[in-house]
Amino acid sequence: MSSDMSVVALLWEASPPVQIVMILLILASLMSWSIIFTKRRLIRRTKDASDDFEANFWSGGDLNSLYNRVTRDRAANVGMASIFESGFREFNRSMQAGRGTPEKVIEECRRAMHVAQMREVDRLEQSLATLATIGSTSPYVGLFGTVWGIMTAFMEIGNQQVVTLATVAPPIAEALIATAMGLFAAIPAVIAYNRFADRVVRLEYRYDGFMEEFSSILHRHASAKLGG
Repeated sequence: MSSDMSVVALLWEASPPVQIVMILLILASLMSWSIIFTKRRLIRRTKDASDDFEANFWSGGDLNSLYNRVTRDRAANVGMASIFESGFREFNRSMQAGRGTPEKVIEECRRAMHVAQMREVDRLEQSLATLATIGSTSPYVGLFGTVWGIMTAFMEIGNQQVVTLATVAPPIAEALIATAMGLFAAIPAVIAYNRFADRVVRLEYRYDGFMEEFSSILHRHASAKLGG
């Protein structure tokens, strides 16, 4: 067994099962960071777009003008704007058809907004399950590599007549690297998952509140036009 204690040398000299474990953990870590950066940009863009839309919505402008602006700007039509578009489109369709009572119209609008909300939340939650899986399984995968490496190391040491610290340290160290790599892959994934999940829940609460307020506004418009 070589006495070179550099990380690269230890990885290179590890047994094939341990090397496979380390490769899997490296791939998991790369996948995790890719999801983290992508999801961070997506959630930030959705939040900023929702902030801009909410400011325009409560500025007191005409809803038809806001609807036309939202439908034209497809890049900004995410989050709250998408829910507004779905609800107001259904409202206009129902009003033009002149069917039902105000309550029936609002029920259809709420159903359309709820579908849009589920679509938006699903888009935000996509890949979060992968982060959770990486965060929960990587330590165990690393531990498996460590156990296998230590078991192999002791079998090799048992075949030697003279055992010194120089012969024991490298195989034990290369086995423990698997545990370290498992934690290296898991910790960022767990932190990112908790952080992103919290932000998605907060956005979902905002969507729920907006749907309630917007439904009340649409109900007043429907009552004024249809009576009741």
